[in-house]
Amino acid sequence: MDIGIGFAGAPGRSLYLVERYFKKSEVSTIEDTLKEYEQAFSLCSRLFEAKTSDYGTAWRILRPSSLTDQLFIKANRIRTIQENQKAKVDEGIDSEFIGIVNYSLMAIIQCDLPDDHTKELPAHEAIERYRSAYADTRDLMIRKNHDYGEAWRDMRVSSLTDLILMKVLRVKQIENNDGKTKVSEGVEANYQDMANYALFALILLARDDDTA
Repeated sequence: MDIGIGFAGAPGRSLYLVERYFKKSEVSTIEDTLKEYEQAFSLCSRLFEAKTSDYGTAWRILRPSSLTDQLFIKANRIRTIQENQKAKVDEGIDSEFIGIVNYSLMAIIQCDLPDDHTKELPAHEAIERYRSAYADTRDLMIRKNHDYGEAWRDMRVSSLTDLILMKVLRVKQIENNDGKTKVSEGVEANYQDMANYALFALILLARDDDTA
């Protein structure tokens, strides 16, 4: 095989590209995925716990539909930055994906709690419910990863952004239908998918930083 094809006169550059391609294309196992997944989640959980310490559970006043709108705002901002290639506010897209994970898990908590449940949760209960929502989301990822393999690793981060936006719009439609669906999964599964897509994006962004 001629690894220099298309790069005549630049064998060093050709070898670099080939080595980088094979490094990124190495077969990943579920153990690799879980390790990177947990590392990405740790960024989210640290922020959630720090904000819970500072602000308590003020987010409990938000209805699930309000959290859905917050998810839309964050995903739409990521897409705008990706299309414009720059941001005027000095915050990268990593922080927005972290926000998507946390808002998704908070939305799951809200859906699970009855309307008459106390709004202010003790910090330990909020963190326990947050981690429970994460555990269920992680289990879903493992099951889907078994069926689809590591296909997400070959996706662009921009495609994951679009998938999140699509899920947000689906949830908004379900909410507008008072939660009724004919063949679709409910809102909780869509929140789980959004969290998983955002965690995948964080993994891919971290790997791009490592190979840059």
